[in-house]
Amino acid sequence: MQPLEYKGVQETLYREVLDNGLEVIVLPKEGFHKTYATFSTKYGSVDNWFAVGDGEAVKVPDGIAHFLEHKMFEEPTGDIFATFASQGASANAFTSFDRTVYLFSATEQIPANIETLINFVQNPYFTDTNVDKEKGIIEQEINMYKDNADWRVYFGLIDALYHTHPVHIDIAGTVESIYQIDKETLYRCYETFYHPSNMLLFVVGGVDAKEVFELVRRNQAAKNFKPQGEIRRLFEEEPTSVKTPHKVTKLPVSLPKCMFGFKEKNTGLSSEELLRQEVTSKLMLDVLFGPSSALYEELYESQLISDSFGTEYNANPGYAFSVLGGDTPNPEQLLARVKAAIEQALESGLDETAFERSKRKKIGGYLRMLNSPESIAGEFTRYRFRDSDMFDVLPLYESCTLEQANARLLEHFDFNQLAVSIVEKPEA
Repeated sequence: MQPLEYKGVQETLYREVLDNGLEVIVLPKEGFHKTYATFSTKYGSVDNWFAVGDGEAVKVPDGIAHFLEHKMFEEPTGDIFATFASQGASANAFTSFDRTVYLFSATEQIPANIETLINFVQNPYFTDTNVDKEKGIIEQEINMYKDNADWRVYFGLIDALYHTHPVHIDIAGTVESIYQIDKETLYRCYETFYHPSNMLLFVVGGVDAKEVFELVRRNQAAKNFKPQGEIRRLFEEEPTSVKTPHKVTKLPVSLPKCMFGFKEKNTGLSSEELLRQEVTSKLMLDVLFGPSSALYEELYESQLISDSFGTEYNANPGYAFSVLGGDTPNPEQLLARVKAAIEQALESGLDETAFERSKRKKIGGYLRMLNSPESIAGEFTRYRFRDSDMFDVLPLYESCTLEQANARLLEHFDFNQLAVSIVEKPEA
């Protein structure tokens, strides 16, 4: 087990890659009663076309990563949630664009819960009957989200931004796509993406690192995994332009929802370049639109926005985009005001005082995050699967200059790359 010291935040992680390729990282937090563990695979909704080594390319139905996540909790002996509960743990899982994460949090029986987490994820149980049953459950979930205005406005924006990249497809897939999934396809995807060499076990909290590694080594030594070639993820070429500049969805909402975002033209950045772009973009967006900004206060006072208004920046080697928006009584007026503020910023640059304030805020938020085992585990895994390091974020915030933020401002805000998604009630 190799220690990884981060003196700037006084943290030491311990890392080991086992013989079967599984990466294990432990972050002991002295004085913490809660332990949080994630067992993650670098497999998300965008991975619908792939090949292993020199093997033949395979195209699978949309939504299969999410379908797999649902099915993993079913064991021949029953529901795994009951096992965790009997051991004093709370368990969950989620699927995103680029990863699937299984997790638990507990204050007791940590070794038993770690073994349970590893064992159920490494023990798939798919039958024709339970797969067919799950289709109906996921169909209900998909239909439920069709009526969720927040979900529709967000995925409406991504769909407006992207032509072919599967990031624009709902993580759960479509009703049509999930009915194409069968037991054999699930096992094929499982065997490809749930191989230990494509996975990461991360444990943080009041644990002894040596004991955790001994437990995991014993557990994995008792199992047999054949070596696997490199997974090649395949994508159609994505045009740089946005697909639909202005998209409107009709739903019975009391107040319209408006989200807009800018699609990055340049992708395929190195992990270091992508991390710097993400950090600088988040800082720049907070200066312009954060709750402490002059624009936010102005929009709030004029009742064009509520505290639902916010920003985010999504970055991945294959796609990157910003998101702004929230509830508003007048989407077009909100959009016009934001456009005017961006144009002014493009002309005059960011305010230095506001930049320094946002910088301190981001650094403070990062340091507070280090007191949350849940946040650490989630962020560490997200960055790790992009070949980055969560602990490199703080020095990037600290070293970011006004000049760098202004350069990012000029690079990112191209109105030809803007897409708008609005959810509003149908006309009477």
